[in-house]
Amino acid sequence: MKAGIVGLPNVGKSTLFNALTRSRKAEAANYPFCTIDPNVGVVSVPDERLAVLQKIAKTQVVIPAAIEFVDIAGLVAGASKGEGLGNQFLANIREVDAIVQVVRCFEDSDVIHTMGAVDPVRDIEVITTELVLADLDAVTKRIEKTQKKAKSGDKEAQAEVALLQKLEPHLNAGKTANTLELHDDEKALLKLFQLLTAKPVLFACNVAESDLATAEQNPFVQKVAEFVRTHHDAAYVPISAKIESELIDLSPEEAKEFLKDLGVDDSGASQLIRASYALLGLQTYFTAGEKEVRAWTIVKGWKAPQAAGVIHTDFEKGFIKAEVVSYADLATLGSVAAARDAGKYRLEGKDYVLHDGDVALFRFNK
Repeated sequence: MKAGIVGLPNVGKSTLFNALTRSRKAEAANYPFCTIDPNVGVVSVPDERLAVLQKIAKTQVVIPAAIEFVDIAGLVAGASKGEGLGNQFLANIREVDAIVQVVRCFEDSDVIHTMGAVDPVRDIEVITTELVLADLDAVTKRIEKTQKKAKSGDKEAQAEVALLQKLEPHLNAGKTANTLELHDDEKALLKLFQLLTAKPVLFACNVAESDLATAEQNPFVQKVAEFVRTHHDAAYVPISAKIESELIDLSPEEAKEFLKDLGVDDSGASQLIRASYALLGLQTYFTAGEKEVRAWTIVKGWKAPQAAGVIHTDFEKGFIKAEVVSYADLATLGSVAAARDAGKYRLEGKDYVLHDGDVALFRFNK
């Protein structure tokens, strides 16, 4: 699953990408379009539960969950008509599963703002407008293409046209596809259209180093928070891309001390990674044994056989039962044996929906 980092030029996208991936793959410079080809990085999802499970399992091998971030070229007004790197931007964003939109929430006369002044809500609206216009164009073309088939009596085409005709006035009003109220069958159909504004969105509020400890009082962050509440089914995370980039070369212990001196407990990058993971509709279950402790990524709502299939397709095909204990119970009781004695270790069948933090062992026919 991929999360695309987007935003206007010079808001800190590439700096943030480097911080998230703990690399210097993306060029970060004080001029528009220093990113042309998208940079891609696989990022481990920070999870404190792994260290606890490692002690319980008495293993040296720990494998965290991971997601992919894509650093996409900066967008400008008119992108939907091909301005700037618009066509390339829209093509790149179409390939990701969720959008992390970086918005500038700091003043700095040394860093150019392509629109003259800092206004995160205006920046959000510029990008949103371009995505809506691109979607409106796609919907209009799809209606023209599908109508003939629908008129011939094709039920699937009729359902498609009905949804497209519902979407068209909504987009025309400047609203995003993910804010349109839909039934479950319409939501499933919507995914086939691959609309840009149907993707879930997270706003990364890039603040100055001096504002990190009190980011929620930053007036720009407050404006984004209010905008998110009233306009989007979305979330926001304050982060200082500059500070995060300084942490790249530090050990985990040094980074923790550095952040403590700034008055914060956790890295903004860690919070953003976890928020992006949740935004993608993902959750984690664990396997824990002497060989390794491992976090496995699944989609929320998956049943035990599907979750087992992430380890190996044979596990799903030959699924018999899942031995399951919650992380909370295992951490409290300290061992699988103690969890069994306390009645917290369960056998679950094929209809069991795994919860985030479940520790599982699968039985299957070879």
